Amino acid sequence: MKFVVAGLLILQCLIASAQQSVLQRKLDSLRQAGNFPGLSVAIIIDNKPVLPLVSGFNDIEENLVLKTTDRFMQGSVGKTYASAIAIDLIKRKKISLDDKVSMYLGSYPWFDKIPNAADITIQMLMNHTSGVMRYEFNPNFLKDLTAQPDKEWKPAELLNYILEQKASFEAGKGWEYSDTNYILLGMIIEAVTGKTFYRLVKQQLLDKWELSNTFPSDRRRLPGLSQGYAGPENEFGGKEKVVGEDGLFIINPQFEWTGGGIYSTTSDLATWGHYLYGGQVIDTTLLLALPVAAKLGRDTKYAQGVIIRPTSLGTAYGHSGFFPGYMTELLHFPNSRMTIAVQTNSSNFKNLKLGLMRVLLIMATEALNQSKQ
Repeated sequence: MKFVVAGLLILQCLIASAQQSVLQRKLDSLRQAGNFPGLSVAIIIDNKPVLPLVSGFNDIEENLVLKTTDRFMQGSVGKTYASAIAIDLIKRKKISLDDKVSMYLGSYPWFDKIPNAADITIQMLMNHTSGVMRYEFNPNFLKDLTAQPDKEWKPAELLNYILEQKASFEAGKGWEYSDTNYILLGMIIEAVTGKTFYRLVKQQLLDKWELSNTFPSDRRRLPGLSQGYAGPENEFGGKEKVVGEDGLFIINPQFEWTGGGIYSTTSDLATWGHYLYGGQVIDTTLLLALPVAAKLGRDTKYAQGVIIRPTSLGTAYGHSGFFPGYMTELLHFPNSRMTIAVQTNSSNFKNLKLGLMRVLLIMATEALNQSKQ
């Protein structure tokens, strides 16, 4: 009997190895077709261990091959951590989606200068219906950011770039993606809890779910970060490579904070998405409540820090991310109980021939096909 069991285990290992080889070849072909310097993918189906795959280079010029332990900036996918903490506060009745932002931030001297200040609710921040425009692409902010690469930005300093501006639309009457919403949300979180945002992330999320390769991107030197290629015409520093020879990022990524503010391995990212959208971290009923139409693709909606997408594999939950030199896509497919994260160390759109979402969907389809064999 023990020989039969051993034989079955060997057979299972051989099948798994063959399936992984198929996925690796598919990833290699997509990297070459898309002209990506590097691609990193992590896949979880059901409760099986995460499957990490990489293709290409960490640093082309240094001939450093990409490894599964290399880390990437998550960009706006970092909003999912802020959303999770906020949803937990709502569940514990510390805040409410319908609360006016003025309840928590109204005493600041700058608050009344925020567009739509009197009418914005917490939910409007979380689903981007506040009408408060983006600070992060304001030309004056970009000028100051690049001129002061060592500056540590305070949230209120970021808000200075949108004060006394005309709102993009009446509060709750439109949709516009804006990191400013999540800066305000982060300020509320800290005001209510009396703790720093990153302390909450570590205590409530990273430590609890054993995400040991996920860290705040709160300084210029980020250990383990892969080299990123942003293109020489990028607005954030205007350099092709975002990590200098001295190991420092060309700007201080600390500014992103609750608008993103996280970097990790792709395996950790997929694990986070699997726990989050699988309902283990927070109540997904609140997370997905009252989604609104979003300008992120046909029939795509946005709820509380989550993008809801129709796909060829069914409805999926997740988020997209951009940070100079990096792009990220994270999706969870509830019907197939699969989560997949895809990251690349390039944001040089002129050079890329495939969209990262297309890469994700192709890899997800192949992974599901292989899992059924």
